[in-house]
Amino acid sequence: MYKIILIILLFVIVVSLVFSNEEKTEVILSPKFIYNEIYLYNNTLSERIDSFFQHRYELGAFTGAVLYSAHDTIFYKKAFGFGNIRKKDSLKVSSKFQLASVSKTFTAFAIMLLEKEGKISFQDSIRKFFPNFPYENITIHQLLVHRSGLPNYMYVADEFWRDKENTTLDNCDVLDLLIAHKPLKYGTPGHRYNYNNTNYSILASIVEKVSKMKFSDFVKKKIFDPIGMINTNIYDKNDSEIFTEPVLGYIKWNRVADNTYLNGVVGDKGVYSTIEDMNKFSRAIFDNYFFTKEEMEKAYQLYNKELHDNDNYGYGWRINMLPDSSKIVYHSGWWKGFRSYFIRSLKDEKTIVVLSNNSRTGKLNTKRLMDLFDIKYEYTDSFFKEDSNFN
Repeated sequence: MYKIILIILLFVIVVSLVFSNEEKTEVILSPKFIYNEIYLYNNTLSERIDSFFQHRYELGAFTGAVLYSAHDTIFYKKAFGFGNIRKKDSLKVSSKFQLASVSKTFTAFAIMLLEKEGKISFQDSIRKFFPNFPYENITIHQLLVHRSGLPNYMYVADEFWRDKENTTLDNCDVLDLLIAHKPLKYGTPGHRYNYNNTNYSILASIVEKVSKMKFSDFVKKKIFDPIGMINTNIYDKNDSEIFTEPVLGYIKWNRVADNTYLNGVVGDKGVYSTIEDMNKFSRAIFDNYFFTKEEMEKAYQLYNKELHDNDNYGYGWRINMLPDSSKIVYHSGWWKGFRSYFIRSLKDEKTIVVLSNNSRTGKLNTKRLMDLFDIKYEYTDSFFKEDSNFN
């Protein structure tokens, strides 16, 4: 009798343990995301790239990681310098960097996925999701292309967020600050282009409202995991007051950037990734993994007609249109010790990823960068204008 009872108890315990464990999704990497690699000194272009970055590194003018690929072949990838200067931890090609404004590309992607599923329309008003929002007639489309006219939440928070030392601002707080204080808009919705982090903070909030998931969980489930971006995540200071990423961002040579109270806001920034994972993302887009070529064209349109064709903005991408109507799509970023450059040539399926953890030495002459990687482009004084905020 006791043996029977013992067997039953053991069975109950085993079953309860199985069902109490959190469900784990196995990431199975499709063969299409496994690459040929012939990087480092195997061809003239790779040698030229390596010489450029090695020279900058030796001069103390660059620390970070660099990748160049075309089609399914990685021609160059290498890391330079330290992720933590005090500990002398060397950077690796698998090191994770804050993408800063390059994060906006993933936010726009999340919105496009919801639109494809029929859960939202690009013409939906913000008030459809947040009825108390104090500004009228602003659509998701206008947020995506920076034509909302909204004030910059960073300046609003700088004025009204009183406990910057002990309390972290988050996306809900951004909405609450705008509702409570109704700061003046920069302009009439749809009237003109004005690059603004508020737009992408609100887009992340819309993703959460519609999906009923944390923004970080949504992009992990829908974007990162399906294509094996296993070293990519979103950092939110509200989830972890202590910064645990091994790569620190530096300003003024060896001064570690502050983990600011603004690091609880995501969508406009916050994604940490590697050069390898960013190349997977680029390759997945080229392979039409998430969207057809026609669907992706929505993201690559020149929605701001007052801007140059070779300095425009689509859905999470800056756009450079060439004379043959082919396009370079790209984004750059600068935030708290990190600089990032993500550049894709659509015609020849080339990808450039440059991630740096020193905002002083990581700044690159982007015209020179394009020449270096042998990508043709149309250049104006504002081309590759860097996306930045106060540091």
